[in-house]
Amino acid sequence: MTRKARAATAPPAPPTPAPAGPALSRLEVRNLATIRDLTLELWGGFSAFTGETGAGKSIIVDALGLLLGGRANTDLIRTGEDGLLVTGFWGEAEGEASASRRVTAQGRGTARLDGEVVSVRELQEWAATRLTIHWQHSAVSLLTPANQRALLDRQVVADLGAYQAAYRAWTDARTRLETLRANQRERARQLDLLTFQVREITEVNPQPGEEEPLTAELTRLSNLETIALGAAGALELLSDGETSAAGLIAEAVRALNAGAKYDETSAQLQHDLREALDSVQAVVGELRGVAEDSAPDPGELARVEARLSALGKLRAKYGPALEDVLAFQAGAEEELAALTRDEQDAGTLEAEVSRLEREVRRMGEALDAARTRTAGPLATQLVNVIRELGMPHARLEFRLSPLAQPGPAGLSDVTLHFTANPGEALGPLADVASGGELSRVMLAISTVLGAETPAVVFDEVDAGIGGAAALAVADQLSRLARERQVLVVTHLAQIAARADHHYKVEKQVEGGRTVSRVRLLTPEERLEEIARMLGGNTSEAALTHARELLAGRAAKAT
Repeated sequence: MTRKARAATAPPAPPTPAPAGPALSRLEVRNLATIRDLTLELWGGFSAFTGETGAGKSIIVDALGLLLGGRANTDLIRTGEDGLLVTGFWGEAEGEASASRRVTAQGRGTARLDGEVVSVRELQEWAATRLTIHWQHSAVSLLTPANQRALLDRQVVADLGAYQAAYRAWTDARTRLETLRANQRERARQLDLLTFQVREITEVNPQPGEEEPLTAELTRLSNLETIALGAAGALELLSDGETSAAGLIAEAVRALNAGAKYDETSAQLQHDLREALDSVQAVVGELRGVAEDSAPDPGELARVEARLSALGKLRAKYGPALEDVLAFQAGAEEELAALTRDEQDAGTLEAEVSRLEREVRRMGEALDAARTRTAGPLATQLVNVIRELGMPHARLEFRLSPLAQPGPAGLSDVTLHFTANPGEALGPLADVASGGELSRVMLAISTVLGAETPAVVFDEVDAGIGGAAALAVADQLSRLARERQVLVVTHLAQIAARADHHYKVEKQVEGGRTVSRVRLLTPEERLEEIARMLGGNTSEAALTHARELLAGRAAKAT
């Protein structure tokens, strides 16, 4: 069935605005916990997921968490199956995009983007631009000073970026200076060694390919007597003997004199013999020089031997080949130059570190000023929303406290101070807020600052609240859904009634096995589900109350 055909069979729902970016359009889950096989169509706006306690409502969140690179625990695999598979589809401007995560019973996993295998980190980075999950426990992240500071710093990005650039330059220079100081003795030893090595190679001045001709020359010089004896024997045969090759050729030339006058062939052969005689005589001249050179020049022999010895020592230390020796020399010269620069830099780097620290403090003061200017108005916006969420006396403020030394994020820590009760002093959010209060502060932050992704998931954000506060939370979720795709796992009828789309998670027993299913409710089914959530049954009183909630939603929508 096509996407268009499936949409035509869905229960009617009021039109919802398109999310700011690609919406999660479909989720397919195989063998995850009690889910055997699920294909879930999703829509823009506000979607609520409800069900009986223990029905597995949060399995949907677990599935999406795997697409966000969450830990692939094999305990999530349905009992008896070889593995699980989760695939999400997003409606992109250029077409549908998909992300999937497979986990096997052996603990191995595969991540894919549009069918192509990628690392889990790449999957996480891709999905994190499209989806944010506020887990039931994620409000605890608000307790860390780093996350509290990050809320404020979203409003002062330029000042923070300028500070961090100055801080990196300062810490890099300081680290280099500390390294130079710590390694001074080792650097001096290395300088001496490199200087010696470069000088040793430079003094020999090896040339690529010079060893082979030197070796041949040494062999020749070492065997001059044998060479001279051979040349003398050849002379005897060619010229000096009683019967020699030169004499015989000369006689042959003379023998052809008479016939050459009358026969062109004889004349040509006589000419060839004269040329042969000239060649023999030329060879004889050279052989006399070889025969007379029967003893090597001691100086030349010593020079060749010394050169080969020097080259051999270099190869033994820096080789194995002369090309390796020369490569070693180039590297040593480069390292020597760097160490020499370090020696020079150490004298000037200390002043540079001091200058950069002054720049860091100047940028840090500008960042603190920007944070201070932003803190008041942002706190006021957050408090206004928090008070609407059933805490009419809530107060909240950002406080800056100086650090002993500049840090990666500034000169000050930033902490949220909060109280929900009238007459009570503000205290650190981590110390004074309950779980339900933290959840509502998280929702206020998402509403005021806006979610950073086109789709936002809230898992039990309504924990610990009810009554008017639940209605206020429902209003805030509905408001956020005007700009984002919002998916909420909830147990409160007040919140489910405000959703644009209502899904129910149910457990059934099939073939002796428990199976969880998720389906989009029709208007009649939705009325009964909200009645059940209100009173645990579908009595007329519960149905009447459910109708009132749904009517209130319709009134707000208009």
